[in-house]
Amino acid sequence: MSIFGNIATVRERIGAAARRAGRSLEDIALMAVSKTQPAEHIREAYEAGLRVFGENRVQEFANKVNALRDLHNAEWHMIGHLQTNKAVKTAELFRAVDSVDSLKLAEKLDAAARALGRKLDVLVEINVGGEEAKSGAAPDSPALDELLMAAPRLEALVFRGLMTVPPFSDDPQGARPYFRELHELRDKIAARKLPAITMDQLSMGMSHDFEVAIEEGSTCVRVGTAIFGERAKT
Repeated sequence: MSIFGNIATVRERIGAAARRAGRSLEDIALMAVSKTQPAEHIREAYEAGLRVFGENRVQEFANKVNALRDLHNAEWHMIGHLQTNKAVKTAELFRAVDSVDSLKLAEKLDAAARALGRKLDVLVEINVGGEEAKSGAAPDSPALDELLMAAPRLEALVFRGLMTVPPFSDDPQGARPYFRELHELRDKIAARKLPAITMDQLSMGMSHDFEVAIEEGSTCVRVGTAIFGERAKT
């Protein structure tokens, strides 16, 4: 099936999941995970109506961004683990960073965005499964609280919510308790009414489990394989 057809199928599945959960389709964004994809495939997704794209590697996106500059209103999100030494280039290339996992990284991004005279939307990445191989702040950890409390002085960053990648399970239902945990954590943080923090976004759910994520409150699903097919090996 074509990228256009794949997107239509994904949208149908999103709509069905939203109806099951009694949610409005307008409250759920579809992000095309375009890592490893050539510019022409990203352009096809754009022509099919997508406007939000997620990239995992700064240099990879830098190598293809010039071929995509004419895609007006496209939003480029950094969704992969980000090293602090890539903060300046990230602030130049992306509108949002959905994988902020430490105060040190947030400070670097804030300084870079200030120097450019712009703001960056950010999500705090949470390691809900406590997996050592994955990045993300631990739920209710001192490091997470330190990051949240620093938000008022990080004036170039707009804290919008949380993101997670749960432990993989062949059964999509296996992700449900982790999605539910992230939703509960979001609600707990929102209830604290911290200054300069808006907890209106929950980025969770990928190609194999996005329907479960929608049922558990996701506001943005990150879909790659179901749109573009199996990605190239790197």
